[in-house]
Amino acid sequence: MLKIGIVLGSVRQGRNGEAVSNWIYDFATKRNDENVEYELVDLANYNLPMLGAEVPESQKLEAEAAIKGWSEKIASFDGYIFVVPEYNHAVGGAFKNATDYLKAEVHNKAAGFVGYGSLGGTRAHENLRLILGELQVADVRTAVTFSLMSDFENFTEFKPADYHENNANEMLDQVISWSRALQTVRG
Repeated sequence: MLKIGIVLGSVRQGRNGEAVSNWIYDFATKRNDENVEYELVDLANYNLPMLGAEVPESQKLEAEAAIKGWSEKIASFDGYIFVVPEYNHAVGGAFKNATDYLKAEVHNKAAGFVGYGSLGGTRAHENLRLILGELQVADVRTAVTFSLMSDFENFTEFKPADYHENNANEMLDQVISWSRALQTVRG
């Protein structure tokens, strides 16, 4: 069984990412891909401290448990779909911090991107390609990009256009294909 994690990479209050993540999860599971299992992972469920910051003694056990839980959850997947907003032409700080805790957990695995923002999160995707390259993650070409202007009513109510389904299918096909291929590299 191929396991693909759909990772919601925003922790912001009132985030649009929940609706976007639920959409891609529902879309992916309805495809009935043979021997593929999808799981939704919400970064907000992991209270990760800032990497390198001093953690008060009273919070160390909780911080260590969050780091361990994040690491184990991410390691359990063969591939990823990262759902990220674009903040200031890049991925959000919380998600960047979360990736800084990862190394071998993600080596030789594949990733696809679903983004949202004024330009559909494309600059966040480009930023993420650089980060994942350092982590030895192979990212696929096709991405799904939702515009705050045309895919959200009043910038908050998610109403994606039907044409996104073509990109979602292509991106999922690529993530599945690359994830299967990279299983052989990992042994």
